[in-house]
Amino acid sequence: MNTIEVLSGIGDKGPACMRLRVNGKCWLLDCGHGPEANAHFDPSWLSGADAVFISHDHIDHIGGAAYAVEAGLPIYATAQTAQALPPAAQVRRLPEQGESVIEGIRLTTGRNGHALGGVWMHFDIGARLFYSGDWSEESQWFAFDAPPPAATAILDCSYQLDPVPQQDRFAALDQLLERLPGQVLLPVPPSGRAGEMALHLIQRFGLEAVILDPECRTALTSALACGRLSPQAQEIAPLLQRGELEQARFLICDTPNADGGAAWGYVRAWRESGRLGRDAHVVFTGHMTAHARGICAVPGGYFQRWNVHPPLGDQKAMLQRLGAKRFAPAFCTNPEDYLAEDGLGAEVFLHERVSL
Repeated sequence: MNTIEVLSGIGDKGPACMRLRVNGKCWLLDCGHGPEANAHFDPSWLSGADAVFISHDHIDHIGGAAYAVEAGLPIYATAQTAQALPPAAQVRRLPEQGESVIEGIRLTTGRNGHALGGVWMHFDIGARLFYSGDWSEESQWFAFDAPPPAATAILDCSYQLDPVPQQDRFAALDQLLERLPGQVLLPVPPSGRAGEMALHLIQRFGLEAVILDPECRTALTSALACGRLSPQAQEIAPLLQRGELEQARFLICDTPNADGGAAWGYVRAWRESGRLGRDAHVVFTGHMTAHARGICAVPGGYFQRWNVHPPLGDQKAMLQRLGAKRFAPAFCTNPEDYLAEDGLGAEVFLHERVSL
């Protein structure tokens, strides 16, 4: 019997890991760690596994890959995602757009609109299985490919029933930035929203107002060279030639929770000098760990969401596009809320193992 089961990622924004049993094989879809420091990958999830498939290179989807490497398992990932794997990984390349036949199963992959090299996965099993990983259809930076129909879906529902579209997020962020005096630090993942945030800020505030730290500059230079982004992406090319961070009003820096990299360096320096909350501010725009929440608890720390996951309207539209009969709302804290939500058009499943 072919089945799918969510091992981790239901009931919290925790490590992504799904178990797919097909034709006598056991495949794991993603092997994450975090994003909270105490949210570990459980090596027992690898018991009996024959291979691992990774949707993209963010830690909550790839952070447990070292265990798969230690177990000697082949890891299926795109060329871009594979760069984040340990050197000893047995990589099996997946196309960002295209089809692969693995152990007799046709796997279609498409760009997920969320991360460079990130893909959704569509398995030609029974009435079809769709696994979104993380996805977004609102990015001006990353491209998104529409998937084919599937009766069973595991969807990124990180924002749960939040319906606010990206256009409204932009307006709220712009209002916040306009009223903050001095410099503003925007901590980001370099391979995630760094590029689209840079694109939005230079369109709204001008090129001279924005600068990237070296980590983000390197990642975005590589991203533009690959040619697999949205048509607007090339607008940030002049920004990649800019120099000192101190010369700009908006600093886009690694890491996303300001717990390392240039972002943490600035937070620490501004706090010690007394600038934080006076003429220097930090605005978080994604999922916040305890470290980021601590910074937001003092003057100078702010949160304003930037959509990198689908709002409710896009979740419903995806279910309709897929023609899904059932789905698991993944990566949200209260998936039970979907049991009472109207207009889904699909039955909700949570922790149970589902036949395909």
